[in-house]
Amino acid sequence: MEKLKKHFVEFIEAWKSALSDKAFRTKFVVSVILLAVSLFFLAKFLDYNEERIGFSFVDPFLSLFQPIDLTWFTFLLIYGALVVGLLAMAKYPRRILIAFQSYTLVSSLRMITIFFLPLSAPPLIIPMKDPFVEFFGGGETMLKDLFFSGHTATMFLLALTAKNKKLKWIFVVFTVVVAACVLAQHVHYSIDVISAPFFAYTSYRISRLINKKKI
Repeated sequence: MEKLKKHFVEFIEAWKSALSDKAFRTKFVVSVILLAVSLFFLAKFLDYNEERIGFSFVDPFLSLFQPIDLTWFTFLLIYGALVVGLLAMAKYPRRILIAFQSYTLVSSLRMITIFFLPLSAPPLIIPMKDPFVEFFGGGETMLKDLFFSGHTATMFLLALTAKNKKLKWIFVVFTVVVAACVLAQHVHYSIDVISAPFFAYTSYRISRLINKKKI
């Protein structure tokens, strides 16, 4: 209980200090707005993308095995990591800022790459239905949001933005596991998964350059 109380006090103090800085305050508000806008447009774009005619190709790696359904395990890992990652970052406002900006860039890059590489889903895909979206209803399962893997990129971003070194390595392992899961389910082609960390890292480095102050 004392640990939790200490963590909460540190959280309050860190945010009071950060928000007293006008430059940070402005960046944070702008970053939150841009993140919301990018996610809104990404959702609209992915709906549009599902109607486009895409192309497919033979993936030698996927050809080696039949798909298996790992939906629940994958999303349990992703949502669990997101909760842990955000809670661990909560008392580091500048890291939260970097994470928001990085994810905005990842979302924007995904719209660009998916637009220029309109892939069709692997032929044996087992659709990965988001349990959270399914529970609350209204969400459609996307099959063509392929290049590059948003699941893998998100996990790697958590590794990049984590402060604790042990947690960083845990998220790196989770990134590999999530990558293996989406491939095992034939949700993505190999290239979608292999390229995802590079796009995540690029987004992270750009965000760090925008915010040169030590985090």
